[in-house]
Amino acid sequence: MKTKLPAAPAGNLDQVVAAARRNREQREQDYREQALKLYPWICGRCAREFNRQNLHELTVHHRNHDHDFNPPDGSNWELLCLYCHDNEHQRHEEALAQAGASHGSGSQRGAATHNPFAGLKALLESRKEG
Repeated sequence: MKTKLPAAPAGNLDQVVAAARRNREQREQDYREQALKLYPWICGRCAREFNRQNLHELTVHHRNHDHDFNPPDGSNWELLCLYCHDNEHQRHEEALAQAGASHGSGSQRGAATHNPFAGLKALLESRKEG
């Protein structure tokens, strides 16, 4: 039987969540500002150029996918447009899933479990016999 932990007052939980969000936003703002000073405002993949009007569409991508690793020289960052950034993260997720599948680790997150042709052979054989 699991024991229930005492519930934190809703106000305290809201404050903790709000503080965590503020801290994350501040951290992101800090490395974003640094990256925008270090690098030209051009997507590192599609070479789309940005200006002050559309700069919000340019993101800072962490090359090693660790958002807490932010060396001041910017060696873990590259500027990517929203589309290329989403594509990069999708490719990374697919590579992780493929690596898990190829190593047989059993952690095939997102792997298909339904086989629509599972009974097809038996169905075709029964039709031949009948």
